[in-house]
Amino acid sequence: MNLTKIITAVIFIGAIVLGYYLYEGINSTIEKAKEIERVENTVKAKLELIRDAQVAYQGAYGDYADTWEKLISFVDSGKIWLIQRTEKITQLSYGVEKSEFIYDTLGFRTVRDSLFNFPNFDPTSLPRLPHSPDRFFSLYAKDSVRSGVNVDYIEVVDTYPFDRTRTEDNEIENRRPLKFGSRTEITIAGNWQ
Repeated sequence: MNLTKIITAVIFIGAIVLGYYLYEGINSTIEKAKEIERVENTVKAKLELIRDAQVAYQGAYGDYADTWEKLISFVDSGKIWLIQRTEKITQLSYGVEKSEFIYDTLGFRTVRDSLFNFPNFDPTSLPRLPHSPDRFFSLYAKDSVRSGVNVDYIEVVDTYPFDRTRTEDNEIENRRPLKFGSRTEITIAGNWQ
């Protein structure tokens, strides 16, 4: 064998090895991104379940549940009352309409049947992170007076993001840990929406 064939074989083998490492680097990045997206979708779904439960709790009690125990108990055995509202409009003699609202309680459904009607649902799993069952979402709920009006604040945050690039001090709002609500604003929107 001459020197040219040896150098060509070495370069060819080197190119194959380099191509393999490039492929693996790109493929592993794509697979990691897919895994992050899959896990974050489960976290978002769980946050939406918690938000639905909190909205139902607020409808029943007038404020948000400030502990997981209250929310779990409500989801497990709480009731959502079914109320029918009808409006009766009466034309008065001098051309003005008078409106009367009539409320009729039709019955109730349990919170579990209304919001969490899927098999093997365990209310005690609500506060647990889907990707790390030994860690929990943080829950903040408080009522306050703002401009003379009673307002409720709620914030539920993923305390242990699967994507480690999500940090609380990130300047981009949707690159912070997944959460819904705010401690300072009256909102229940998620930062992924």
